[in-house]
Amino acid sequence: MPELIHRIAGYAVAEQDAALPEAVLHHAKRAVIDWFAALLPGSVLPPATLLADALADELDHGGAVIYGSNRRAPVRAAALINATASHTVEFDDIFRDAVYHPGCPVIGAALAAAQARGASGMTLLRAVVVGYEVSTRIGVAVQPSHYRFWHTTGTVGTFGAAAAVGTVLGLGREQMAHAIATAGTFAAALQQAFRSDAMSKPLHAGHAAEAGALAALGAGRGVTGALDVLEGAAGFGAAMSAGADWERATEGLGSRYNITQMTFKNHGCCGHAFASIDAALALQAAHGFGADDIEAIEVATYKAGVDVTGRWQATTPFEGRFSTPFTVASALVHGSVRLNGFTPERLADVRVQALMKRVTMSVSPRCEADFPSRRSAEVTVVLRDGRRFSHYQPTRKGDPDAPLTDADVMAKYRELAEPVIGEDAADHLLVEILALDRQPQVGLRIKRGG
Repeated sequence: MPELIHRIAGYAVAEQDAALPEAVLHHAKRAVIDWFAALLPGSVLPPATLLADALADELDHGGAVIYGSNRRAPVRAAALINATASHTVEFDDIFRDAVYHPGCPVIGAALAAAQARGASGMTLLRAVVVGYEVSTRIGVAVQPSHYRFWHTTGTVGTFGAAAAVGTVLGLGREQMAHAIATAGTFAAALQQAFRSDAMSKPLHAGHAAEAGALAALGAGRGVTGALDVLEGAAGFGAAMSAGADWERATEGLGSRYNITQMTFKNHGCCGHAFASIDAALALQAAHGFGADDIEAIEVATYKAGVDVTGRWQATTPFEGRFSTPFTVASALVHGSVRLNGFTPERLADVRVQALMKRVTMSVSPRCEADFPSRRSAEVTVVLRDGRRFSHYQPTRKGDPDAPLTDADVMAKYRELAEPVIGEDAADHLLVEILALDRQPQVGLRIKRGG
């Protein structure tokens, strides 16, 4: 019997009845709130709206709900569309050490299954915890080499979705092992998809949610998977990592909860730009210069940050969100990088466009050595009068060592949710999330008309 996948499955099944610590439940609720904050603005945008059109003949039946349209759907369609929507505006959560956004695939799949099965709110929270714990550890085991070609949210997220849906279904240990095993052969998402302006990146999260749900639904009916898919000679680790460390996949499993160590985004863009934005704003606050005073900005960070966000053209929302030069310049001109930072007017702002051309990027040996366990940047601003100011940003606001408070998370939720569904509906949904552990059946549907 392959030991690794059964150890992971054993943890997942044990969690179905375990007494979760209050802190873990609290962080699970924070994760759900933050997921809705990212989901709702994405639910009314492509590609989620286009997917709903493409899958029209699969909708308007089933027990799950598609946000944005409030249409009914079966588990897989809802998981696909909602998870895609939640990864669209780049405000979703991060598990730093795995270079991974767990909320999109895990909560997208778990919620669809819980709604379809009439599960309790506590079951949903357990599923979220299990999905996060299983997938973040598999993610850590294959990093940092996995991130050279693969988008972790679309690969590792598949395992998280399978474990989460398996928890909602109440799978036994052997069934859960097969669900996770089958998820391993479904896992795929290439980084090339977000090296250009395309809709594929959010689809990675959607595919992971749908494929993980399919793996769990199938396992519940007897579909088997290769139980050595993680560590086998032609398995996930061998194919998609250089020297996967599988001990890390079970380290602390069931006793140390990674869901309590999440990063919640404070800027509406790719997380690789965050430390640079934070450093630039810290310099501006300390020295009081304006954007027009700047002659040059020198950004040094880790290689993945340069590779993914080293873009000096920003004419579309995608390009802007994946451009450190643009987001740093926009932050210095406008004071923040929020959802409105990528409107046509902001993208065309002549002050921002001029300033971003004065940004240079390079790899910092110190920042590279710390990646992925620390996301840092060194930023130097050179003023027109010759003065130079430098700042080393060792982490990002929102990371576990500089976390957003509960009040920050609530404010972010309201900022992003209310323009889409209205203040009353946003309030009603928030009250439901906070009371999930006392709800006999998951609702979390949008109450229109507020």
